[in-house]
Amino acid sequence: MAWVVWITGRPGSGKSTISIALKQRVPDIVILRSDELRRFLTPEPKYTEEEREFVYRALIYTARSIYELGYNVVIDATGNRRRWRDLARETIPHFYEVYIRCPEDVCIKREKIRKNTHSAPERIYEKALSGAPVPGINVPYEEPLKPDLIIDSERESPEQAADKIIKMVR
Repeated sequence: MAWVVWITGRPGSGKSTISIALKQRVPDIVILRSDELRRFLTPEPKYTEEEREFVYRALIYTARSIYELGYNVVIDATGNRRRWRDLARETIPHFYEVYIRCPEDVCIKREKIRKNTHSAPERIYEKALSGAPVPGINVPYEEPLKPDLIIDSERESPEQAADKIIKMVR
């Protein structure tokens, strides 16, 4: 039976790294990354609330469509508003929300040194100081109220996180 897992957390928390570790264990999953979709839908993103609404609704629709074809899907996306993750839960059977918990200072350090992977914008925390809308800094990041799984990415390796997610979906 197919499933959809939304890996949510602040920028730099480890979502993409965990998604990659999960893909290594379950090679046939489809990973949907909000940063990649955003670059396709909005080549010059502004990160407005309206744009985010459009991108996240498109992400949910795409995940549901792939799920309906019988594929397992991982949504690798901050999804800073709870309403988007709730919409996915309401519209996708076998949906799981995984919250990557990570202290702000660790997220900032990781984001500073990461290579430009999967179309993720660079130096976002630095840009937040100039007023760029960054979830958890000057745009709300609404933590999940009842996630199916919480992973502490400061203490757990991406491989341990992937193992926990696999155990959860089985």
